[in-house]
Amino acid sequence: MGKRIEPRLEVQVPVRIFGTESTGSVFSQKVVTVNISRLGVELAEVEAKLAVDEIIGLTYAAKRVHFRVKWIGAPGTPKAGHVGLLNIAPEKPLWDFPLPAAASDNHQPGLVEKRKHPRFRCQNSVEIHIDNGASYWGTVADLSLGGCYVEMPIPLQLGTKLKVGIWIAQAKVAAQGEVAHRTPGLGVGIRFKQISDQDLEVIHLFLGQLAPFARKPFLRTIP
Repeated sequence: MGKRIEPRLEVQVPVRIFGTESTGSVFSQKVVTVNISRLGVELAEVEAKLAVDEIIGLTYAAKRVHFRVKWIGAPGTPKAGHVGLLNIAPEKPLWDFPLPAAASDNHQPGLVEKRKHPRFRCQNSVEIHIDNGASYWGTVADLSLGGCYVEMPIPLQLGTKLKVGIWIAQAKVAAQGEVAHRTPGLGVGIRFKQISDQDLEVIHLFLGQLAPFARKPFLRTIP
């Protein structure tokens, strides 16, 4: 319990992060890495006001990958200004230098808080229908029993009420939800508010098929 999935390489390289702050403001900032693994990265000198579980973009050289905020250093501590990120698309190459081979190390965080519903990577088509508004198509990049992250260029506002139709094989499951977070130009996180037991079971069975490739449950670590 409390072990990192992989060892990390202590290396400092400049990168740029961008997305939406917890206040709703768009940001783009140059920061520096502290350590890097195949699944994540720790950053320093972060001034943007971020929130745990938000998705942000990170660019290194000419490459861009999406990360989920895993932990945020507490003000007044040695980790102030530091942020831990989890790569949501680790199959995409980002770094141009070798990283440690997959293995567990002995890092022990101070506090761990698991998400209620672990998420799984996928690539499913989705229809989004805004209540009394427009409709859009997108791609579900990760899915859980409680919500999904949809890749789409339209920056829907936080709290937007909508209906989603997610295609799973030849079936389409439907849910009512709301936008829980957003990354302009990249996508939105949607929280399910109402879904039938039948459609929830379809999702449950689908996630079971993804188990061998499941993303580990996201952990929140407070230094």
